Amino acid sequence: MGLEDLNHNFLTGRLEDLVAWARRNSVWPATFGLACCAIEMMSAGAADFDLARFGMEVFRNSPRQADLMIVAGRVSQKMAPVLRQVYDQMMEPKWVISMGVCASTGGMFNNYAIVQGVDQIVPVDVYAPGCPPGPETLMHAILTLHEKIRQGHIARRPGEEGLAIHLPATRGPQVVHVGTPR
Repeated sequence: MGLEDLNHNFLTGRLEDLVAWARRNSVWPATFGLACCAIEMMSAGAADFDLARFGMEVFRNSPRQADLMIVAGRVSQKMAPVLRQVYDQMMEPKWVISMGVCASTGGMFNNYAIVQGVDQIVPVDVYAPGCPPGPETLMHAILTLHEKIRQGHIARRPGEEGLAIHLPATRGPQVVHVGTPR
């Protein structure tokens, strides 16, 4: 008997709320700063904006200790497999914030060397628009993610089926399997 077989009553409903509260207030980001947006991301962790009030004061260097990836800046074709590998090494449940117009759509770099949207590599939960988006925009994206986590259900998991995406590589195409977007 798994969690999906339980009827929701006062005990399981409260347990689900408690788990959502714990997840929401202990999100540990793994930074993936690639361009000028990374400077704005770093300033969001400084004293003026204070991400510590959201339980996010420590940016993790190891993907195995993180559950949020903040992709800040443009992603090159050579960096795409590395980004996917870091995402695959993160623990479940995991979330992604695409920070800036370059990470979200390729921005002004509409050429063969830049990935035209990080959502082609990893499933994105929240987009933070701007060029570069300020720390306030990143904090709004984090609060939006917190609301998505609060509304999530621990009994349901995202679909296991994925779609295949072909990334250009130097030795032929490389297939990356992406999970179903949340």
